[in-house]
Amino acid sequence: MAKAELLKIPVSQMVLGLTVKLPLSWTSHPFFRSKVKLEKQIQIEMIKGLDLSYVYVIEGHDLLPQIAEPEDIELPEEVVDEEIDYRPLAKKSMRVSQQHFLKSVNDSRTVFGKIVSDPEGAYREAATLVEDLVDHLYESETPHLTLVGSGETDISVTQHGISVAVISMLIAHTLSLTKSEVRDIALGSLFHDIGKLKVPETIRRKRGELTDHESNFLKMHPNFGYDILNRTGLFPEAMLDIVLHHHEFIDGSGFPNHLTEAKILQTTQIVSLANSYEILLHQHQSPQIALGILFKTQSSKHSNNLISVLVKILGIYPPGTIVRLTDDNIAKVMMTTTDVKQPHVWSCHDSGSEPSFRFLIDEDVQIKEVIKLEDLSEGAIKTLQANSPISFYFNHFNH
Repeated sequence: MAKAELLKIPVSQMVLGLTVKLPLSWTSHPFFRSKVKLEKQIQIEMIKGLDLSYVYVIEGHDLLPQIAEPEDIELPEEVVDEEIDYRPLAKKSMRVSQQHFLKSVNDSRTVFGKIVSDPEGAYREAATLVEDLVDHLYESETPHLTLVGSGETDISVTQHGISVAVISMLIAHTLSLTKSEVRDIALGSLFHDIGKLKVPETIRRKRGELTDHESNFLKMHPNFGYDILNRTGLFPEAMLDIVLHHHEFIDGSGFPNHLTEAKILQTTQIVSLANSYEILLHQHQSPQIALGILFKTQSSKHSNNLISVLVKILGIYPPGTIVRLTDDNIAKVMMTTTDVKQPHVWSCHDSGSEPSFRFLIDEDVQIKEVIKLEDLSEGAIKTLQANSPISFYFNHFNH
């Protein structure tokens, strides 16, 4: 039986629900395979950014408008050759990441609220949240990090958990861990600080130095969290290990059990590293400075291999870093790219005037140096939102 010819449509006619085939080899696009089911708008935007004039429809023909003649489908040649402005696509991609992040934080908050009163419901919702995170991670073969935030002045336990999950999952993805291990890492990251909810808020939110008694109480939060979750009988052992041991270090200096490297699961080591970085980030408000401090002062606490992977994921200038460019403008790094010195940035003059979203990889401009928050003008701080708390989420925009 002859194979039916596939319907060819212009990229402008793609709609959600279609399954399409891209007329490209798998090495020339960011998806796992050339056959793509369009379930999210960002997939359509990414395909539109591939400089294609058409795609083939495999399933979902009834979703398409009626097309009179196949020969009318082809776009004019000059449209195919027209230069594409990728900035709107990148902005949209970052907005989608921001929306995913906020939904994840809200879903996590709901789970935390149910864990005692409705543990089975909490487990089901946590599992759904983890699957969403896993789907977002594996949306393409080359996930990047993008800057996100909640708009709040303090980082909540749930917001911190999502950001730690994203960094940990990217480390696991880079190391080619199994999806089962990635799920354990995601679930453990989400819940790793749930025990802090049993620590008095006056201790958790204290700005100054903690007393010995307060510090010892706070250090009990891994045990509190483990007890809460283990009591349900629902959560996997590898996830519970993360909750109990996410403050353990390979040199034995961590807590609560002073474990050494051989006794700490790799999945737990990954979350421990991501958590250490996030803590330094919130202390110093500079992703680049936090990474430098981690590299210089905590190299004995974490595996050198894992630290190398973290550096690769974050880049030399992680999202949220304030920098000066070689054209003397200042900027905030918004999204990592394959070229570490030319990320996507939000830029302005020293005064904060003339803000713009820029693709440094499309310009003859690079990052010259990192700038401290105290060296910025009030106008620049306002324009760049330089003092806003920093969190991370996945992004799959590639250009």
